[in-house]
Amino acid sequence: MLRRILTISAGVIAGLAILLVGLAVIAILVTYPRLPSLDVLTDYRPKIPLRVYTQDKVLIGEFGEERRSFSRIGDVPQLMKQALLSAEDERFYQHGGIDYIGVMRAVMGNIVSGRAHSGASTITMQVAKNFFLSSEKTFSRKFNEALLAFKIEHTLSKDQILELYFNQIYLGQRAYGFSAAAQAYFGRPLQNLSIAEMAMLAGLPKAPSSYNPVVNPQRAKLRQSYVLRRMFELRYITAEQYEAAKAEPLRLATATLDASLPGQYMAEMVRQAMYERYKDGAYTEGFRVFTTVDSRHQQWAFDALRAGLMDYDRRQPYRGPESFVDLSKVDEADLEETLDETLSAIRDSGNMQPAVVLAASPSGVDAYVRGGRKIQIRGRGLAFAHSALSERVTPAQRIRRGAIIRVVEDDKGASIVQMPAVEGAFVSMDPTTGAIRSLVGGFDFNRSSFNHVTQAMRQPGSTFKPFIYSAGLDRGFTPSTMINDAPLTIDPQTIGGQKWDPKNDDGRFAGMITMRRALALSKNLVSIRILMAIGTDFAQQYVQHFGFEPKNVPAYLTMALGAGMASPLQMAEGYSVFANGGYRTRAYFIDHIEDSSGRVLARTAPAVAGQNAPRAIDARNAFITSNMMKDVIRYGTANRAMVLGRNDLSGKTGTTNDFRDAWFAGFNPSLVAVTWVGFDQPRSLGRYGYGGTAALPIWVNYMNNALKGSPDVELPPPAGVVVKPGAALRGNDEYYLEEFQRTNPELSINNRGTVPGSADAAPDATDAPADAAPAQDATENVKELLF
Repeated sequence: MLRRILTISAGVIAGLAILLVGLAVIAILVTYPRLPSLDVLTDYRPKIPLRVYTQDKVLIGEFGEERRSFSRIGDVPQLMKQALLSAEDERFYQHGGIDYIGVMRAVMGNIVSGRAHSGASTITMQVAKNFFLSSEKTFSRKFNEALLAFKIEHTLSKDQILELYFNQIYLGQRAYGFSAAAQAYFGRPLQNLSIAEMAMLAGLPKAPSSYNPVVNPQRAKLRQSYVLRRMFELRYITAEQYEAAKAEPLRLATATLDASLPGQYMAEMVRQAMYERYKDGAYTEGFRVFTTVDSRHQQWAFDALRAGLMDYDRRQPYRGPESFVDLSKVDEADLEETLDETLSAIRDSGNMQPAVVLAASPSGVDAYVRGGRKIQIRGRGLAFAHSALSERVTPAQRIRRGAIIRVVEDDKGASIVQMPAVEGAFVSMDPTTGAIRSLVGGFDFNRSSFNHVTQAMRQPGSTFKPFIYSAGLDRGFTPSTMINDAPLTIDPQTIGGQKWDPKNDDGRFAGMITMRRALALSKNLVSIRILMAIGTDFAQQYVQHFGFEPKNVPAYLTMALGAGMASPLQMAEGYSVFANGGYRTRAYFIDHIEDSSGRVLARTAPAVAGQNAPRAIDARNAFITSNMMKDVIRYGTANRAMVLGRNDLSGKTGTTNDFRDAWFAGFNPSLVAVTWVGFDQPRSLGRYGYGGTAALPIWVNYMNNALKGSPDVELPPPAGVVVKPGAALRGNDEYYLEEFQRTNPELSINNRGTVPGSADAAPDATDAPADAAPAQDATENVKELLF
């Protein structure tokens, strides 16, 4: 009887086994042909983001939903591969795509539990799931996954499969693939990671969110320890390496793209240009764009602009905390978490980091900064914000518990600072080619992405005067032409408005003064008289040679004082004409574009001065105007630039009405740089708002680095320019056109070299500044050389 039962049972089991095998075979025969094509694997094209680099290959921007970096498996460090196999699939190179022991163990566990909650996915099966299947835990999905793994194993080599997995898997922090994760978590390429760091990355695929070292450092360390132990047990590392890796502290990258090389404004310009050209493909095709920016120049420009704006802001009163967080109802046990959440929503700004005040009094402030650190601010660190520690200020201005402030830490301790309300812009370029070497569009891109270099159309003020003076040279003026710096009343009909009584900035008049001296001292009345002599229509047409559009420079006498509109980039292009000998070069910022494999797709072919760039003004005119602007630096409103100790610098300050805009534009033959300072909603900068005090120091700071170690570049006078040694101001050589091409025969300069009609309004000589050039000497020069 027992034998019969056993026989029947064995038969039933065998029959069921045959039935199950049959059903499995049928399922395989039915399902296998319907499996998706593996073309996506054999022709793998990951969505690699757009990356923007400086000319010297420093990354300044990355755009795309996913951070990816494709790596060939042959380039992956052996220890990284071994760490991954230890964590995910130690028998990867032995099995055929399915780890049968692991699968049976998972199936039994699911049957016992009554639900599908675990699996034994090999790396091949994970590739199948990541590329073709959903993440749901069902028997049908696992069945398809196993079949796909089998198909993949018979189509691709083991190394090809591992390469796909290595580059496709999601690892947290928007990083896909281990190369991208190495940069995201540690800020270094895979080849430079330690064993401990490789093990940390290898532990992420199991649960990227749970084992993310940024979010859950304790759980991440536990997972890392497991991977290291498996590496040791599999004899991938020695006992010494194992112990050293376990003891290695976790050092995550603190620097992100936002806090490394500050090129966000330039990166955004590239993003816009690439989108116009490639649309959505710009963010997925792995384009690499190399800009014209030099990483050193970019850092110098960024540091100079921020230092200048901070210096201006420190002269203003402290405005109070940025905001407040209510800590009164937060339990002590939850305090640190609350503080971390508060700070996580606030970005750093360069070295200015946000902090939450824990306690405050006139003698000191205790604050909490990102990373769980508590700092004490005492002494000099309180000086700037000392007024906000008094109870006499309003609650909104007072530094108290829960206040969010900005701090800077250095070797002398922590100091309270504030984000400047004022804005600024800085751009430098090669005048010969138009290549932009640095561009900083504002104090902080994260605060405002408005690019003041390209988008801010502001009145250029006196920085526009050199273009008027150049137009005057074109119509027959010379640097020693005598012009009357005297009061002037403009007829309302002349300017299309009410009566105008222009004044010089200092309220004084110099009387008869040379054109050269007038530019150095930025005499408004002289600029107006030059424009009156040459005509506003001619001047409006003339300045178009420098790139200014007529609509932005109305043909009124106020043009002489820079009452039109221009962006800092337009001013840089205009000044480049003087710097390069009279050629119109166009600013450009993309050097070349590469595809993901490094093949060059496009390259900018700039118009080069002296080669294929169109001539804007006569070379003699460019030389003499530049030479006159040297006196602006030697003896005029930009005399502070003499601290650079160079003789090849030319430039012009600019300050608009009511100190709303402060400018400085300057150059030598190899580099042009322009800086602007002002408020987004135009208002007075106050008594510190002169171009020579707010903008010039920024330019000097940058040029001190940019020109360091380079010799002076003294260009010889072009053909057609004659020199009278020692004839000009304070013994400098003076230059004149050998022949004057008078395009307007009605314009006449009398035999004293003065503008007609100006002598009758000459003020008493006592009105002239003490350092004004002797008018008689200059007149004699004109007599000798012109007539």
